[in-house]
Amino acid sequence: MAESAGLYQFSPDGETIRLVQITDTHLNRFLGGELLGLDTDFSLQQVIRTVQAERAEIDGILATGDISDHGASEAYTRARDYFSTLSDTVFWLPGNHDGRDKMVGVTEGGPEMSGEARAGCWQLLFLDSQIPGEVGGRLEAEQIAWLERRLQGGAEEGLHALVCLHHQPIPMGSAWIDQQMIEDSPEFLAVVDRYPHVRGVLWGHVHQAHDSQRNHIRMMSTPSTCIQFAPHSDDFKVDDAPPGYRWLDLHPDGTIDSAVSRVEDVEFKVDLQSEGYA
Repeated sequence: MAESAGLYQFSPDGETIRLVQITDTHLNRFLGGELLGLDTDFSLQQVIRTVQAERAEIDGILATGDISDHGASEAYTRARDYFSTLSDTVFWLPGNHDGRDKMVGVTEGGPEMSGEARAGCWQLLFLDSQIPGEVGGRLEAEQIAWLERRLQGGAEEGLHALVCLHHQPIPMGSAWIDQQMIEDSPEFLAVVDRYPHVRGVLWGHVHQAHDSQRNHIRMMSTPSTCIQFAPHSDDFKVDDAPPGYRWLDLHPDGTIDSAVSRVEDVEFKVDLQSEGYA
């Protein structure tokens, strides 16, 4: 991403920017593929139906990684079609399961893969934490320097900022998954801590909800649209919580209204005894 990342301007319908985060869909190459016994197309479709029922206005989708389970173009094509029923503006980030080149190919390398988007008085910054072939994440010095330059520019223009990535930058309290957080988390946090206009940091990967305050920054993660990981578990453990998404309303004064919403009244079959997946 880094220096080649562009700037994408989009216009919300009102002063408040209304976004939804959809993450860790883990779609297989073929329709109906499963992860730990769960049909991930079916579960994503149920989440999208929930979004449609609950969110009348959507200005954009934050698709924060692991969209495909094995990086298949067919999975990204279906994801693109699913997302299009909610919004024409979709921001894609690669996760550790994704094939970055195939993702870019399906999205045609357009503004949706931009490193920065602006709407109203907000800048949205998208970081690529993928280490090809590895489960954990890293940003690298060049991208962290890029982040600082963009934040400096946003601060000078009086903007508010939301920073998005795939891997978690803070511990979740689960030993096994905290081994996979971004390796250069101290460097990342030092940068965002320096800029009071950073209002939120948002990530996927952890398949669970998190919402805490770090200084001036709201730190948030979001459930997967398929299987969930049990919070505060030292070893891999699947949770029986249903799939979900996060909505975010970014207000002109810099406040963020946000919450997680989960699918209700649908039965999902998941192998709760599984000890992991590749």
